[in-house]
Amino acid sequence: MYRVIGGKINFDVSRLQGLKRFYCNVGGPEVSASNSYIHSNGNKGENEIQQYDVAIVGGGMVGMALACSLASSALTRKLSVAIIDDNPALTSGGWINKEEPPDPRVSTITPASISFLESIGAWKYVEQQRHAYFDKMQVWDYTGLGYTRYNARDVNKEVLGCVVENKVLQSSLSLCIQEKNFHKTVLPSRLASMVLQSSMSSTKMDSQLAKLELADGSNVVAKLVVGADGGRSRVRELAGFKSSGRKYPQNAVICTVEHSLPNYCAWQRFLPAGPIALLPIGENFSNIVWTMSPKEASDCKAMTEDDFVKAVNHALDYGFGPHPQSTSSIDKIFSSFKLDSVSSNESFEVPPKAIKLATERMVFPLSLVHTDTYAKTRVALIGDAAHTVHPLAGQGVNLGFGDASVLSKVISEGTAVGIDIGQLSLLQKYEAERKPTNFMMATILDGVQKAYSFDLGPLNALRAVAFHGAQYISPLKKNIILYASGEQKLPFFSWS
Repeated sequence: MYRVIGGKINFDVSRLQGLKRFYCNVGGPEVSASNSYIHSNGNKGENEIQQYDVAIVGGGMVGMALACSLASSALTRKLSVAIIDDNPALTSGGWINKEEPPDPRVSTITPASISFLESIGAWKYVEQQRHAYFDKMQVWDYTGLGYTRYNARDVNKEVLGCVVENKVLQSSLSLCIQEKNFHKTVLPSRLASMVLQSSMSSTKMDSQLAKLELADGSNVVAKLVVGADGGRSRVRELAGFKSSGRKYPQNAVICTVEHSLPNYCAWQRFLPAGPIALLPIGENFSNIVWTMSPKEASDCKAMTEDDFVKAVNHALDYGFGPHPQSTSSIDKIFSSFKLDSVSSNESFEVPPKAIKLATERMVFPLSLVHTDTYAKTRVALIGDAAHTVHPLAGQGVNLGFGDASVLSKVISEGTAVGIDIGQLSLLQKYEAERKPTNFMMATILDGVQKAYSFDLGPLNALRAVAFHGAQYISPLKKNIILYASGEQKLPFFSWS
């Protein structure tokens, strides 16, 4: 079975001492404290408030990954961590019964994210449940003017990624949390309000803490609040983070279909209204992510199961246009660029047909959101709370895992030298590393979405040129694969 061994974080002592001198010379918090209170000293009384080092609001995949990462480091496993989420799965999470029907909500996990999940001890649980690695991917255009094949061997890898049901990822992270020996508390409630308070101490001056009031009436305080509560983040709203973006004129229809034989390739075809993806999830199942107009999405959900399966096969085969041909004039021009790319010699293939629907059909609106900043004093945003992107490349949760990994590293650095982990200057290190990476990916995906929003002759030709360039120019293909897999931070800058 394919495994990725995550590397260990090594800290240079002299570097951390320099960090301490830098942060200790930075001014105090930017927001003044108010409404003093006495925090809990460990003996819970009726009016006492429990204090934590880190309060993670949102116990989804990204929030749980951050908790596991903090618990996996010797520098941070002694921190007290609260996970605030009213999802019952957090307190009852365990193994997923393989006899259960597939979850139509899936995530495409890149090799970089696999490495991260391996390093925190969660991936071993994924491998014992339903999942599917894929080593090939085919992307093509409904016009029949071009296609691109990607192969893991193009970059000397075993796989391009792995498709995992969200409930399997959530289960695996819950099992990982349960095995960790650290100070953790799951608070089954929702965030109602958030303010800064003062913590009174006889030996130290007043220091700011964040006070969280929960929907069940309880209160907690924390040195650092992490918003991991998704695209409609309550933390983002209460902390006053500004964001920009737009709603796409598209919805995504997702479901799982069954084939007569197993599928080991990821398929994506760009159609006039948006892309349709067929992703292997193990056994004879594949997941469908079909982007279309809201009206079309409503019609697809209302179809009979047989009619919907026919529509899926039509969209992935001869629907909307012919199969790409390898004898076009553009193809002949680019074929001279063939170098050492394995997939450059692979011909276009027709995806496996769906034979029946295996799950319900779900419809989600799509949007692009990016916050202006990721951090304020005592508060940091990760995952969809900080950024949401178009799902056409399956990058959403991978960007979130990248956030969790870097924020955990930054907290470790601060803890190692005794820096207040809620200090803005420390949290801005996390923002400085993740914001450019996430913004670049969001911009590229938005550009691709726009490029396929118009059916015009000249634009179709340009798209065909792009497909052929990616198919036959080996350095370009390798850079696309490495960037999409998370192993290269910037696209198209390494041509070795």
